[in-house]
Amino acid sequence: MRLLLGGYTTDMGGDAAGIGLVHAGDPDGPTADGQLSLRTEVVATSSPSWLARHPRLDVVYAALEFRGEVQAYRRTGPDAWMPLGRPVAAGEAVCHVAVAPDGASLVASCWSDGRVVRMSIDDAGVPSAPVIAPAAVDPYGPVASAEPAADDLDLAAAARALREAAGPEFAHLVPGSDAPAAPHPGPDQESEAARPSRSHQARHLPGGLIVTTDMGLDLVRFWRDSPRGLRLVGQVTLPLGSGPRHTLWHPSGHLYVLTELSREVVVLGADRAGEWRMLSATGLIGSLDDDTAAEIAMTPDGETVYAGIRGSNTLGVLRVRGTGDRLEQLALVDAGVDWPRHHVVVRDTLLVAGQLSGEVVSMTRDPRTGVPGRVRHRVAAPSPTCILPVA
Repeated sequence: MRLLLGGYTTDMGGDAAGIGLVHAGDPDGPTADGQLSLRTEVVATSSPSWLARHPRLDVVYAALEFRGEVQAYRRTGPDAWMPLGRPVAAGEAVCHVAVAPDGASLVASCWSDGRVVRMSIDDAGVPSAPVIAPAAVDPYGPVASAEPAADDLDLAAAARALREAAGPEFAHLVPGSDAPAAPHPGPDQESEAARPSRSHQARHLPGGLIVTTDMGLDLVRFWRDSPRGLRLVGQVTLPLGSGPRHTLWHPSGHLYVLTELSREVVVLGADRAGEWRMLSATGLIGSLDDDTAAEIAMTPDGETVYAGIRGSNTLGVLRVRGTGDRLEQLALVDAGVDWPRHHVVVRDTLLVAGQLSGEVVSMTRDPRTGVPGRVRHRVAAPSPTCILPVA
């Protein structure tokens, strides 16, 4: 199997030269349990920290984090890709791209400015027409309401557009435009300073729903797509300082949310009226106080979930219980790398990207318990941040 690698280049303190490529055993095979071998960079570019694939076309989309842009790449050979169209501006530190199941649009998430940006995709796979979604409101802020109204969201978006149109010379005349970004307070800290919005991921759910996470404001927001952009239809506030990072959709109809700062897997569920709420939370036992959670992935049968933990460099192994509304931790195992930024499951193989150790490793899962064994194969790969299996 072929694995495309996202990574950090020198502009973000990394060693990658662009999008990388690893062969896992037979590059044309359906499994990834064979020897890992690094190929030359597919294409040179600036810090493609996240990669996402078009559902029908041989096109991938890269979040160029340092430049704040999304770039499409078209496949021109088994191991060859080239830029498709021009890069599209998204926002500061764009760190994730999610492509709609019909391939007609994508959603980009931006960490530094908190933007959630919807882009159209044409028949050739070229993205364009970015539309910024309404900004998040801190549910723990002094002026935030529990459920922001649509009018409030429109005003927030209008205010931001006005500041951008005014430019640096007159932006200070718009209220709030000169508020400095404050460090994210921890769960036990109290601060009157405004917390920054930190959008981190978007996911398309069944029925046309879109979910996004805001790590800075402890929000999980739900949207509907429209020709004019994303429309907010609901949100769930997680505990203060939890830091929702990435999500996972379970076949039972539940949404699993990995929190970066509190290192938990939170289960969300919707009632018959479509209102989402928090059902349970499972802490990753054995993680350390200064650890941060990174990625969440699931086995093909939906029975086992893996949560990556940076710092102690481990993987939490959890079993799905009940109707999918709760999880139980089975084990905490060595990730085999330093700073496990991302991991994916391919059949019976777990692949982990070690951002700081500069390598990708593979492990075999126990067919009965789902617990991964020791590292079977390892390959040096410069500053990997994302693994994308491609046929």
